This record gives sequence, C-alpha cells and structure tokens, in this order.
Amino acid sequence: MERFEELEQLLAKRCPTLELRKNESMERNTSFHVGGPARLMALPRTKGEAKSALLAAAELGIEPFFLGNGTNLLVPDRGVERFLIKPAGKYGVDELNRVWEANGLLCAGAAVSLANLSGCALGRNLTGLEFAQGIPGSVGGGVTMNAGAYGGELVQVLDSVTVLDRQGQEHVIPAADCGLGYRRSIFSGGDYLIVEARFRLTHGDPADIEARMKELAAKRKEKQPLEYPSAGSTFKRPEGYFAAALIDQCGLKGLTVGGAQVSEKHAGFVINRGGATCADILALVEQIKAVVKERTGVELELEVKILR
Repeated sequence: MERFEELEQLLAKRCPTLELRKNESMERNTSFHVGGPARLMALPRTKGEAKSALLAAAELGIEPFFLGNGTNLLVPDRGVERFLIKPAGKYGVDELNRVWEANGLLCAGAAVSLANLSGCALGRNLTGLEFAQGIPGSVGGGVTMNAGAYGGELVQVLDSVTVLDRQGQEHVIPAADCGLGYRRSIFSGGDYLIVEARFRLTHGDPADIEARMKELAAKRKEKQPLEYPSAGSTFKRPEGYFAAALIDQCGLKGLTVGGAQVSEKHAGFVINRGGATCADILALVEQIKAVVKERTGVELELEVKILR
C-alpha cells in the first residue's frame, strides 16, 4: 500500500472527525492562486485532531508541512507529494479558529486570520495590533514569519505561543524564546505546529484605534496592488536598502513573464495578472534578481517560500 494511502486510512480509523483532502489544489490555498495538488491535506479544528495528524505522520515516517493561509507560499505547478497540516475550523466556534481573553491576554487559535484578530482587539478597545489589520495571513503563519507592516511586528505584542512538536507533545514557548526576527522565528524550520498564540496589548481609545486602522487600510489601497493575487512583498528588505526602490530604480515595473508581472503600482510586488503559473513567477523573480544584481550590486533574497 502506498504510504499516503496508509496515512489516510490510519487517520480515518483513529480520528474520524479530522477532515482529509486528497490531491488538494493549492491554487485555492495560496494567495498567488497558483500551484498543483498536494498529495494529502489534513485540516484539524482542535488540538486533539492536530495531535492525531502529527502522531500518525511520525509513525509512518512522513514529514508534514505546516500551512497557514498560504499568503507567503509558492507551490510548483506539478504539485507536491507532501502531507500538509492546515489549522482550520469555523471562525468563532472551533478551537483553532477562535479568539478569547485569559489572564489579561488576547488569545487566538492558529487558524484565526490576522484581520479577525485585529478586529477583535478593536472590539475590546485594545491597541497594538492595528498594523495587522490588512495582513492577509493567519495567526500561525503570522507568528512563524513575525509578520509586520508600517513599523509594527508581532514580536512587539506577542506574549507566548502554544505548539505541538512532531510527536504531538504540547509546549508553551515564551515570546522571548521564539527567535523572532525579520520574517523569521524558530518555527520557520517546521519543527513545531503552532496551535495558539497569546498577545499582550494595552487599553486604548477605540476611536483612535479605529482611525489608525482606517489610515493604514487607506495607505495599502493607495500603494499596493490589492486587486491582484500576490504574496505581498516578494523579496526581503536588503540591509541598507528597500527592495521595491531597487527594482523601480532598475526600470522593472511592468516587466512580465506569462501571467506574472512586476506590479506597476508597487515594484516590490510580483502579481498574478491572470493565468500565471508558478514557473512564470519564478522565471520573473530570477530576471528581477539578475538585473538588480548587475545594476546595483545588491543580491535580492526571496521572502516568499517555495514548497518542494
């Protein structure tokens, strides 16, 4: 029996409530809207279901990949022979997709979107997450990448993270031990599945909080190509430079490969103009890197992750 079939049967027997999807299209699981199928995907709604998925994978020697909202991910057009675990559930109902308060902290399951999290903070008159309102990722993915925008990063407000290791054991890790830096953390290596996070926020004036959120939303709409699928900033910020400024300086706005294009609105975004493939995007990325390196001497590094 093929090992993914064995995994599927094992999980169906041990955890019949766990949703499994075979050959799941990654077009609908990434913000780029490209990518072939993933061999098997589990969508746990509770810690218990997530633990079952991890234990079964470990038993069969299958290395899982932990997926958030796919807002910083590229998947090859041919697909991947991988087992993906994606925290899911109905918002406000299921354990991994709800927000609550405990011991003066705002707590959220890994599947909660950062937009919903910041909205909940506003509803409780809590300030500190205004910057996250327009970030399209989930709590789990956001913590993994230390998501940030407009001078704010999750490291500034994160208190602790609850994770499951590859053997399904639960750990609570203080923010100071999470290795949070520029678009990285100890979770970037895939050794831990984030199941919830806690944030230490302060009380503020709701009118001021809402005004700041609206201000940042307006900036995003004005400067970013939100009408097209993308993964946000395509490249990391080079030390001493801004990737978008370098790309613009090299005259690359509008450069196109197939359905992929350097946004004419924001040079730091590679967008799917329609019908783009992963191959189109990667070919365009290589062209950008080569031209910027040749003309400025700066080596651009992808911020977007590629699932192999």
